[in-house]
Amino acid sequence: MDSIKLLSPSVLAFVGDAVYSLLVRTYIADKNRPSGDLHNMAVKYVSATSQVAAFKKIEPYLTEDELSVFKRGRNFHTSNTPKSSTGADYHTATGLECIFGFLHLSGKKDRIKELFNLIVSK
Repeated sequence: MDSIKLLSPSVLAFVGDAVYSLLVRTYIADKNRPSGDLHNMAVKYVSATSQVAAFKKIEPYLTEDELSVFKRGRNFHTSNTPKSSTGADYHTATGLECIFGFLHLSGKKDRIKELFNLIVSK
């Protein structure tokens, strides 16, 4: 696990983006709608603004290691900021993706499910 902690935040976010996107797609799949509708539903979960809200839901439940990974991702400097979000939101979303990438690469599937269930709970 120590080698995973040494990975660049960009690598963790790259993996985490895919993990989070798959979680969202799996979550909304039971809606049984046309793919265009499903895409629009998914965007509501994976936008930077939505990921900020997701982070706020799970923040109180994060372990010290998870919070550390989040902070590394949030503080990682990138030259890319989408026009649809603020820089602060984009950095928070990157931190969230780092958490999910870190957990996936650490083999912590149950923890991923636990955090995602907190995110999608009302």
